[in-house]
Amino acid sequence: MPRSPSPSARRRNSRSPDRYRRSSDNYSRRDRQYNSRSRSRSPYARSPRSRSPQRRNASRSRSRSRERQRRPAQNKNRSSGGPKKYEWGKPEDNKVEEEPEVPVKKAEANFGLSGALAAETNTYKGVELKYVEPAEAREPTKKWRLYVFKGDKQIDVLHIHRKSAYLFGRDRVVADIPVDHPSCSKQHAVLQFRSVNEKNETNGQIRRVVKPFIIDLESTNGTHLNGDRIPDTRYLELKLSDVLKFGDSTREYVLLNEEASKTL
Repeated sequence: MPRSPSPSARRRNSRSPDRYRRSSDNYSRRDRQYNSRSRSRSPYARSPRSRSPQRRNASRSRSRSRERQRRPAQNKNRSSGGPKKYEWGKPEDNKVEEEPEVPVKKAEANFGLSGALAAETNTYKGVELKYVEPAEAREPTKKWRLYVFKGDKQIDVLHIHRKSAYLFGRDRVVADIPVDHPSCSKQHAVLQFRSVNEKNETNGQIRRVVKPFIIDLESTNGTHLNGDRIPDTRYLELKLSDVLKFGDSTREYVLLNEEASKTL
């Protein structure tokens, strides 16, 4: 007669493989659920799909800002010259003798007149004048005249006693006495009346008189007095019956006053 199994054997036999499979499936299902809950609760374990577009953009902007903050530090390391260079020998032997610095002499301040302000003030109808009247300029007390001749024929008489200076030139905007010959400059010469000291030969006294002078304004073809070219930018005194010519023009300007013209 066969022996009946013991209670422990009956318990072991009652556990069939199907039962073990079901229990293991249940366990794995519970484990997956637990793990999924733990991952969902952790803020660092979320998948990118669970994020909204706003959060993804915010995270990208934060990462970009971190990269920008790292870049200056990298550039600073590069500008520092890179790795340290090692030199052989003693530091005293590797020193380069520095040349002594030559002191640079600074330019001193120049408070002199540059002429720019005078150029702005010495303009007439938008044209800059090359000539400025001196302090001793005066209107003449005598009635001076210029008789204009072309060859042997008198063509004009110019009265030059109403002003202290008369400008000769081709520029009719500023010229008081225009000279239209192409060899003449735009501002050629000036006839200037000046108050100067004159000594009386009879009694030796000194008195102030107004006399005419001619000055050439560095013209191209020059100014001629009695056939001789006068130097530039220098006053030359004119006397009765002096003859002036400008450039290569054939016109002659004879200087006379009212008293002398009556005797002619």
